[in-house]
Amino acid sequence: MRKKIELEYIFSSSVKVLFSRLSTAAGLSEWFADDVIQKDGKFIFIWNGTEHPAILVDQKNNVFIRFRWEDNENPEEYFQFSIQVHPLTEDVALLITDFTDTEDEADTIGLWNKQMDILHRNLGA
Repeated sequence: MRKKIELEYIFSSSVKVLFSRLSTAAGLSEWFADDVIQKDGKFIFIWNGTEHPAILVDQKNNVFIRFRWEDNENPEEYFQFSIQVHPLTEDVALLITDFTDTEDEADTIGLWNKQMDILHRNLGA
C-alpha cells in the first residue's frame, strides 16, 4: 500500500534562491541527484549512472514545483516541493510531498532528511 507523506523543513534563505535549487537542473544536481538533465518538460535525475526520468507536471514560480516519475503507473502519485513563508516569523518553509510504500516510510523520511541536510549546507541556511 502506498502512502502520501508530507514533510516540512525551515530554511534561512530567500524564496527566490531556494526555489532555484528546486526547479533547475543545476540547482537540483547540487543536492538531490548526482546529475540532472532538463529538456522539453522532462527532468532526468541520475544516481550512480542510472537515469530516472520525471515529468514536470506543474509549477508556479517561487511557490511550488511538482514532478511525476515517468515509470510510475499511478498518475495520482508525484513528488512536490512547495515554499511557504510563515506570516508571523517570516521563516521560509520547504514542504515536501512524496509517496512511499508503507513499509518504506521510515527509510523515505530518512532519505529526505539527509537530502535536506545537504541542501541546508549548500545554501548556508
